[in-house]
Amino acid sequence: MKVIIKPILVILFFQLTFHVKAQYQTQPCDKGDGYYLNPVFAGDYPDPSIMRDGDTYYMVHSSFEYYPGLTVWESKDLINWNPVTSALHKYIGSVWAPDIAKYKDKYYIYFPANDKIYVVVADSINGQWSDPIDLNIKAIDPGHVVDENGKRYLYFNSGGYVQLSDDGLSVVGEITHSYDGWPIPRDWSIELFALEGPKLTKHGDYYYLTVAEGGTAGPATGHMIISARSKSPFGPWENSPYNPIVKTWSKAERWWSKGHGTILEDTKGSWWVVFHGYEKDYLNMGRQTLMEPIEWTEDGWFKITDGVKTEEPIKRPYAETAKSTFSLSDDFDGKSLGLQWKFFGEYDTTRFHFADNSLVVKGKGNYVSNCSPMLCVPSDHSYTAEVELVIDGNAVGGLVMFYNNSAYSGILADTENVLTNLRGWQFASEKNVIEKHVFLKLKNTENTVDMFYSTDGENWTKIETSLEVSSLNHNGLSGFLSLRIGLCAIGEGSVQFKNFKYQPIK
Repeated sequence: MKVIIKPILVILFFQLTFHVKAQYQTQPCDKGDGYYLNPVFAGDYPDPSIMRDGDTYYMVHSSFEYYPGLTVWESKDLINWNPVTSALHKYIGSVWAPDIAKYKDKYYIYFPANDKIYVVVADSINGQWSDPIDLNIKAIDPGHVVDENGKRYLYFNSGGYVQLSDDGLSVVGEITHSYDGWPIPRDWSIELFALEGPKLTKHGDYYYLTVAEGGTAGPATGHMIISARSKSPFGPWENSPYNPIVKTWSKAERWWSKGHGTILEDTKGSWWVVFHGYEKDYLNMGRQTLMEPIEWTEDGWFKITDGVKTEEPIKRPYAETAKSTFSLSDDFDGKSLGLQWKFFGEYDTTRFHFADNSLVVKGKGNYVSNCSPMLCVPSDHSYTAEVELVIDGNAVGGLVMFYNNSAYSGILADTENVLTNLRGWQFASEKNVIEKHVFLKLKNTENTVDMFYSTDGENWTKIETSLEVSSLNHNGLSGFLSLRIGLCAIGEGSVQFKNFKYQPIK
């Protein structure tokens, strides 16, 4: 029997296929037609932890060496998010895999730094958060859970847990081992076993333990989400027959290294899993936040809803949505630092101030590597970023692409010259072309970065050097970081920044 496909159907199929693929870069998460397209958070938002408080959702992510850290985001629809505050202002090292929770009338964020567990606490989600409190536990990846008697516990990597005091600010006793994980077939390509990221949820008669295994980077197929259940928060744990719940099966997929999941119930009784993944060809954007619906089986397990694929449009949780107002662009006309900005490796409030619709940053160090640049997270494959600078004293100002203090490049200026920094090699590329005042611009087109300067903000001159930045990622450089846009103030003097503009290229 011959199967005849009408030409019009073929045309429609290819139009639809092309349309979906094009959306990967050009469309926001909320498609406006009742569907959303992953990622929910585009850019470097790894290790998501999410909670619901009434009809509002809150999320935090790993903040690593970027301070202020632990930015708290809120949403009414799980799709459109706005930042409300940063909960960590005191530098204590690289911050990984937090867990946000509410207990009675207080909010808590538990997180590891320097292989120890800390907590910050607040009476209001957007209020004054405490200084970090050291729980004197050497572990990573805390997951908070409350049992039926109101007692509180933290789970950690490698399947251990410890009881918390009633106020959640200290521990009771020692870590007890409870869970060994799900055995990964030896012929699978993974980074390492790495049982981590435990999150616990009570549903029906069971506690469900959701963990990550397989390593958070390395092979595209390594990271995964595993589930187990027990009628007690202490075990014994029975592994899900649907494991792995989430996994990248081939490097041909758009999303690699999918893992580190948290499940939650929305206000309508539907269930979701929030997790992270690297994007193929854009590993330098870091691990991005993804979300998929889950369904409960008749025998009491959860799995990804049938027919759902991470890279395809998914029906959004709510028909009505409230658009996000978050933007990277900043005219610096306020009195406080915008929540998009993070200093690398420090947070010194004496170093910057606002004046005349500008941000004035005192110079530090003698190079990009030791100046603690101020960074933000790009959310697109292609974009432009530009800023106006006024140089005071013997300072050098710059606009750079920054991974860490040994991997960066960009365009800079002193009082007279435009400078190029190419992987740490810095030189004058345009001599005697400015007088303390300059506009700088980066144009990133799918990982090829061209650099420009202007004396009036309208007529731009491209400098000779361009960059190829796809290799600036964790698999090449380690650190779990991402390639960010940085503003630099170096040396003796200060740099006045005005009118930072970020614009996606569609």
